[in-house]
Amino acid sequence: MSWIAGTYQTLRVAREVSPYGYFLTDGENEVLMHYTELVGKKPKLGDEVEVFLFFDTEDRISATMKRPLLTLGEMARLKVADVHPRLGCFLEIGLGRQLLLPLSELSEKVEYRPLPGDEVHVILGHDKAGRLLATLAGEDELGPLVFEAPQAWRNQWVEGWVTKSLQMGSFVLIDGGVVGFGVFGMIPSSERTRPLRLGERVAGRVTFIREDGRVNLSMAKLKQEGRLEDADRILAYLKERPGGGMPYSDESPADAIKQKFQISKSAFKRALGKLMREGAITQKGSWTYLAEAAPEAGGASGADSQASDSTGTSTGPGADHSEG
Repeated sequence: MSWIAGTYQTLRVAREVSPYGYFLTDGENEVLMHYTELVGKKPKLGDEVEVFLFFDTEDRISATMKRPLLTLGEMARLKVADVHPRLGCFLEIGLGRQLLLPLSELSEKVEYRPLPGDEVHVILGHDKAGRLLATLAGEDELGPLVFEAPQAWRNQWVEGWVTKSLQMGSFVLIDGGVVGFGVFGMIPSSERTRPLRLGERVAGRVTFIREDGRVNLSMAKLKQEGRLEDADRILAYLKERPGGGMPYSDESPADAIKQKFQISKSAFKRALGKLMREGAITQKGSWTYLAEAAPEAGGASGADSQASDSTGTSTGPGADHSEG
């Protein structure tokens, strides 16, 4: 028979060769099982053992009594052990060695690629030489395993694993618990608060349940919840600032607000509105101040005009939004 990497075979112990290990046979061919691949007690000559076949670091077919996390053609979620900028990701397969997820399976955008510790859904296959290789599990493989989201999930927070990230949005396999394998969801780019990596664990709020049982998600909280959190963050930032002022207001560019506070301009304006209604802040021109620190009409105080942030840029009126 021909050896097929990624499969189990029951073979007979033909001979022991020190210091290497045992040669196993199917009656016609032999394969080496190194001493380091033993599990349990040592076999005796003539014993039958079930082994998993793989290629070693020198591209030789080898055998192990260790049990991998998946076999040829199976799908599993594997942890990223390491990444290589030219080769791809190396995944933990449970054999004390890693499985390659090639670069061709990953996004061209580096920010969408996995990092060590992320977990990706893959299928075990072969390369052209018959060596073990991982390919990403897609909708065809995951689709038959998911269930339809219940209507009770609307506005609920759920968690899952990113299965694909694109410019238009990120696809997520939401946890199913005891109910099933999971639910398909998508986070549109407008609802992402940051780029999401393949294999990243992410939490999202269900904003819409489609007729096919899939869901749309948002990483942002409901407006009323987000407004409180954003207002607290802005207030804390102002209290840390020299002179209690910042060169941001509802007139600031959206990209400057996003870069500084990681929220949208509309969310920023809602938070400012809340603080102004409460009398906590005031605005003068393109600047926002704590109410008690606001300069008198006609100009900023000397402390405000001379203050500098941690980057050394001027923080007085007239400064731009390039800080931080």
